Amino acid sequence: MARVLSEDAVRRGLAKIDPVAGETWLQESLDYITRPLLREAWILDVDTTVKPLFGHQEGAVVGYNPGKPGRPSHSYHSYLIANLRLVLDVEVHDGNQTAAKHGAAGLWALLDRLGRDCWPALLRGDIGWGNEAVMREAEQRGLPYLFRLRMTVNVRRAIERAMDGAWTEAGHGWEGQSTQLRLDGWGRQRRVVLLRRKLESAPAISQQDPDGQHLLSFATVDVRKQAWEYGALVTSLNAEILTLGQAYRDRADCENDCDEFKNQWGWGGFTTQDRKRCQLMARCVAMVANWWNLFVRLADPDRHREAITSRPLLLTAIGRQTQHAGRTTLHVSSPHGRHGWARQALTRIGNFFDALRQTAEQLTPLDRWYRILSLALTKYLHGRQLEPPRLIRRAEATAMG
Repeated sequence: MARVLSEDAVRRGLAKIDPVAGETWLQESLDYITRPLLREAWILDVDTTVKPLFGHQEGAVVGYNPGKPGRPSHSYHSYLIANLRLVLDVEVHDGNQTAAKHGAAGLWALLDRLGRDCWPALLRGDIGWGNEAVMREAEQRGLPYLFRLRMTVNVRRAIERAMDGAWTEAGHGWEGQSTQLRLDGWGRQRRVVLLRRKLESAPAISQQDPDGQHLLSFATVDVRKQAWEYGALVTSLNAEILTLGQAYRDRADCENDCDEFKNQWGWGGFTTQDRKRCQLMARCVAMVANWWNLFVRLADPDRHREAITSRPLLLTAIGRQTQHAGRTTLHVSSPHGRHGWARQALTRIGNFFDALRQTAEQLTPLDRWYRILSLALTKYLHGRQLEPPRLIRRAEATAMG
């Protein structure tokens, strides 16, 4: 690394990139990182996060912004491999385009680009994605889905009718009941899983219905003064309620992903007056974050380490170069309290790449990448070695020779 570019130099460099060419380049790069994993059983998490803006930027529109109400913003529609903290793609939209209908086109384009053999086993999202247009398209494509529903009047009525019915275990204190509903705007009946959980203590309540019943957007209090929290899921799966409840609870990790990419990697920081460069940088950040997360998993395959702790641990060190008898030695000293663990992890990674380098002539670049992913995601793959499909091997061999 000869020099560090200033932020202004980066902005000028991004301005010279053609938007279409830049989008194709970055999408292909993101696909190259993640595609080997997509032939495994995986879940696609879709989510939208808000980036507040302070200035005169293209697309800076006032929209849904719970953190800073009334502040113009951009909305980032992200598509992630569940529980791996790997981004498949991200799109930057105007601040008032947080609804799923604005990100749906990018979602279907992503799936078409990946190909049917790389599709997820499940499409999962929050209440913003549980709408007729998204569900109808997923059904036409034969893609299973699991979304949360808004607590509309008809959903509340369904919960009221189900109160005296048989509720089954849904995990973590939740109870569930399956039913068939056709809500307003839906073209057909769909399976809806109603969920409830008794709260240990009644929350602060201020609203009441005409009958004096206390109301909350997420909970109610019955005649016995017991507080209940409710939820509803819509799905095309035939799985049992316990499985569906846990599958949606696992989606909470997607919120952690967006928080990490915004606050630790830069989705919430880099801004230009035109949206084109914001889009380019959003994908660049996603690509670098993917690389780093895989590198850290090489160091610690048993858990995910966020950037705020892993970067100081594995990057902050003092290097000193010495020469003696024609031999150059680099001494690296880490001031981190866990420098012993970091040294062992980096030594283990170095030994792996040394061994990989010795066999590099026998392997194609794609083979080497599959081996790196296999080691980084040992826990996810249960120790199995990823192997490139024969057609990919043949195509790469033809291109190289």
